[in-house]
Amino acid sequence: MIKNILIGILVSTVFLQNFVLAEELIKQQTKYPDYAYEYLGPDKYEKFNRKVFNFNLGINKCAIRPIHIIWASVMPEYGMERINSAYKNIEYPKRLLSSLIQKDFKTSGTETIRFLTNSTIGLGGMFDPAQKFFGLEPSNEDMEQALTHCKCNSGSYLVLPIISGTTLRGAAGKLLDISLNPSNYIATPVLAMVKAGLTVNRTSYIQPFIKMVESTYADPYDIAKKAYGIDNYIKYNNYDRKEVLNKAFEELTKPPINKEENSPELVKNTPDIEKENIFIEKKTENTDKNILTVSKIVQSGENVNNIVLNSYKSENSKLMADFILFDYNPQNPVTDSMRTALFSTYNVNKSIWNELSIWNRSFGKKLKTSSINITPEKENYKFKYILQKNKNAPLAIIYPSIGEGICSENAIVLAKIFYDEGYSVLIQGSHFQWEFVKSMPDNYRPGIPRQDAMYLRDVTAKIIKSLEKKYDYKFERKTLIGTSFGAMTTLFLAEIESKNNVLNISRYISICPPIKLVYAMEQVDKTSEEWSNNQDNLKEKIAITAAKVVQLYDIKNSKKEFKLDTLPFSEEESKLITGFVMHQKLSDLIFTIEKTPTNKKTNIYEKINNINYKDYTEQYLLGEKYKTIEELDTDTSLFSMIDFLKTNNNYKIYHSLDDYLVNEKQLKELKIYSREKTTIFSNGSHLGFMYKPEFINELKKEISLTSPKEVSNNLIY
Repeated sequence: MIKNILIGILVSTVFLQNFVLAEELIKQQTKYPDYAYEYLGPDKYEKFNRKVFNFNLGINKCAIRPIHIIWASVMPEYGMERINSAYKNIEYPKRLLSSLIQKDFKTSGTETIRFLTNSTIGLGGMFDPAQKFFGLEPSNEDMEQALTHCKCNSGSYLVLPIISGTTLRGAAGKLLDISLNPSNYIATPVLAMVKAGLTVNRTSYIQPFIKMVESTYADPYDIAKKAYGIDNYIKYNNYDRKEVLNKAFEELTKPPINKEENSPELVKNTPDIEKENIFIEKKTENTDKNILTVSKIVQSGENVNNIVLNSYKSENSKLMADFILFDYNPQNPVTDSMRTALFSTYNVNKSIWNELSIWNRSFGKKLKTSSINITPEKENYKFKYILQKNKNAPLAIIYPSIGEGICSENAIVLAKIFYDEGYSVLIQGSHFQWEFVKSMPDNYRPGIPRQDAMYLRDVTAKIIKSLEKKYDYKFERKTLIGTSFGAMTTLFLAEIESKNNVLNISRYISICPPIKLVYAMEQVDKTSEEWSNNQDNLKEKIAITAAKVVQLYDIKNSKKEFKLDTLPFSEEESKLITGFVMHQKLSDLIFTIEKTPTNKKTNIYEKINNINYKDYTEQYLLGEKYKTIEELDTDTSLFSMIDFLKTNNNYKIYHSLDDYLVNEKQLKELKIYSREKTTIFSNGSHLGFMYKPEFINELKKEISLTSPKEVSNNLIY
């Protein structure tokens, strides 16, 4: 057996070195990096790859996924985990030989001890006492990593039937992995059935990724290629080891050098904080003057209100928060905005059953998916919903953030909050998203809030009508809630409805709306393109950041209680993540607008990687109505609806002092017009306070059905 293994390694090495040419990566002169090119080089076989990729998706949908669903429905998740653990234990030889070839003797020793421990105490590897009791972390070594260490060139990206994305080096590595699997050398009918079960069980864990790629991105092939390239780089450099994340958290827990005496923590336990006027003095780095910041000061009386509001008109006045989040521990605005990922208090997708199982009855699985036709000969528009048994229950309508679809986790968590309060819920996707555009007329270009609101109103009306007809419901009371760009459109829709009531919505809730859209767009571009200022070791930086994201995701989705109030990312890493996410949303949109086929070779990414949000505005939004960005800026600002903000009481805005998509001047002006209808949190940046209990409790009070909503005339600080 060992002889065969060595021959296999030799043949693979010679094959790769003689028939695969090394690709020299050229630094790209684009606004955004092409991550697939950075990690995999030119895609020589793209035309072939895309056809096979789509074939694999079809096979998975029609044959493989149904098998996995049946398996996950028969086998409890606990049983699947034990089987998967045992299978990983059997794969010990490939991890041992790979680490030995790489001269990683520490890992080979750890893996040997783990194998012996788990094979005995762990009942054949079904349990992992080596990690639980002895702290021996598993490694993810395979023979492709060994070939990489031996300087074997990878070759171009290649998609093979069933196997999916790989390279020639990766394919050779997989063959060697198979040859090192002891279960492949035992052939009896019973063991063959066991082997088949092990294979089905192991491969079922890839289904969530496939589903995410299919449902989230306009071009699944491109995102899968990027993921493969980055994942391989992470594994080869061992960035997937737990110590990478531990080191990042250690940096966060280091005590500050000079901790201010007058910090929010010192007044955290002040008695009657809800009733007293508490002032916190904070010295800034640039001045010796003390700036007074107000903490949850409850004031009353019209004269006091006018004094405070008038003081905001002074350029030197300091905006004050309505709520100070004492235990927030801010990092930086971009990192803080990413804390919206922690908004999962309600465990909407947790279940004792695997995600694939038909018995999984978590809230996320209870949501139904339906569709309506908006434009003849166009794809149907999908939406999610869940209805109360009470046919007279009110309806909550959710507009998610820019680029988010109906599977947005934040939207589902908001849906759970509303549902628990007695609402039926409707989730629509963002209008600035590829799926929405696919359902709209050919000339539709999202990005003009007032126009988008008109389209969304028509779509929402059709959905409500279809639900009322199908279930014989009548939604008398409706609440619309939006986040980020969806929050801005929510307010534009509120203004339109105030003049011509079509949807009969009684309450509008807006969380972190951009106040001036062009300014917000400029901030997104500024953040997204900062990678170009420091391109040294870009591949390494991206890989380490991605590895941290994956590890955090695994922790969050584990059965352990997830408690985290800071994120292990530097400001530069946060900008890399945010820049990738925001540009990917724009990429998907342009890919769809340009009607790019997914099964043919395309040069669209040469264009996409040179377009930012400002370029999108100039190329797709300016025209007869708006000839310049300045004209567009005026009409897409919340200040274009001053009369509505002043006179209407049926809306509520939640914002943050340090939201990087707005500035203090804009927030002050918004507060002057909207008064107590805007609540400002001291921290959280853009949506990064949504997971905090203070916000969740305030939102529950706002939407509570137990008592009539009273709109106070008093200004609260």
